[in-house]
Amino acid sequence: MGNLLSVVLVAVALLQNPSSQTSPNAPPANNRSQAANQASIDRITREVHHELALLPYYGVFDNLAYRVSPDGTVTLMGQVVRPTLKSDAENVVKRIEGVERVDNQIKVLPTSPMDDQTRMAVYRAIYGNAELSMYAVRAVPPIHIIVENGHVTLEGVVARQMDKQIAEMQAKSVPNVFSVTNNLRVEEQGS
Repeated sequence: MGNLLSVVLVAVALLQNPSSQTSPNAPPANNRSQAANQASIDRITREVHHELALLPYYGVFDNLAYRVSPDGTVTLMGQVVRPTLKSDAENVVKRIEGVERVDNQIKVLPTSPMDDQTRMAVYRAIYGNAELSMYAVRAVPPIHIIVENGHVTLEGVVARQMDKQIAEMQAKSVPNVFSVTNNLRVEEQGS
């Protein structure tokens, strides 16, 4: 009898307070907050990408990457030739609405005349190739050439798998290149 009475009291309380009931078509509150949080992360991600791409000294010999965490932390990663680019990247990201903290893990590459010569030689080898020359006409060419102590890393995006392979072969053909790591991503999937 006591159990029946408590069930009736709960039912009466629910009927008297309709705000405690949810519509069968409405998503649960935690799903709505997750969707709003994801939308905020997506917006921050787009703005971080935009701000980094517009940095005045960001070029083909730099690689900037980032990760946006749900708590509003933006982690900056990559390698740059100029120390000012590291601080500029952090400063523009800090100003984005919703960014709570910036963890700047960007590595400033050591100054080396030999690496500077290698950068230019790899640039000429890649962007001077007939198949890859189409990438050179963009404001920031999509194949980034990172050189550290004679070791070359290719970062960025190319349209075809063949372009990725050609870029690696061209980089390997340059004198004084000790190794080539090809991290290029390919846009075409499944053609």
